[in-house]
Amino acid sequence: MSDHKMVRIVVEGPTEEKFIKQIVAPHLLLSKGVQAIPVVLHGNVSFDRVRKDVINSLKGNVEAVSYFVDYYGLKDWPEKNSIQENSTPQQIADTLNNAAKRAICEEAGDELDPVKRFIPFMAVHEFEALLFSDSAILAKELGIEQTVVDEVLSQFNGNPENINSSPETAPSKRLESWKENYKKTVDGIAIADKIGLPAMRAKCPLFNAWLSAIEAL
Repeated sequence: MSDHKMVRIVVEGPTEEKFIKQIVAPHLLLSKGVQAIPVVLHGNVSFDRVRKDVINSLKGNVEAVSYFVDYYGLKDWPEKNSIQENSTPQQIADTLNNAAKRAICEEAGDELDPVKRFIPFMAVHEFEALLFSDSAILAKELGIEQTVVDEVLSQFNGNPENINSSPETAPSKRLESWKENYKKTVDGIAIADKIGLPAMRAKCPLFNAWLSAIEAL
């Protein structure tokens, strides 16, 4: 019988599913004995759908449950309307994750121990932000000059998670404008694999904090 601690992670779609399966899960299993299993929502993300999957997962035989969804394009979420236009990624994540934690804890009750077993993660602003963690690799894989990527990063204090979420300048939109036929599930995952988790964690504090919380299990 396996002594691995199982963590179910509710994800937005196939890109996040591949990212968890191919990059995050192997690291967690080898380094911490944690088995990460993605649960794909498919379709539009809403808090109600995430909530149902999280609650159902908490009822199972798992050590912990998390979610990995994007702030970019998010429409239905507790406290989202309270976020100010000039909010930092940390403030956005704290507001949305804390609101989700309160709602899940209230519904789940003490029996499911959501205070300890529920580890929320709102990606600010989206998965592609992580790919800006290494401008040299990103530029090479997209076939553009590194200075193009560095210029974007310089506008956001070198923090990929600061790259804003407007329809024109979201991380994914930038990549799509730099590479014709950019595909998240193929190009995005291949680039993420080349960059590696250590670089992402060094440049993306919110992502690092989330992984650290899972590792602490």
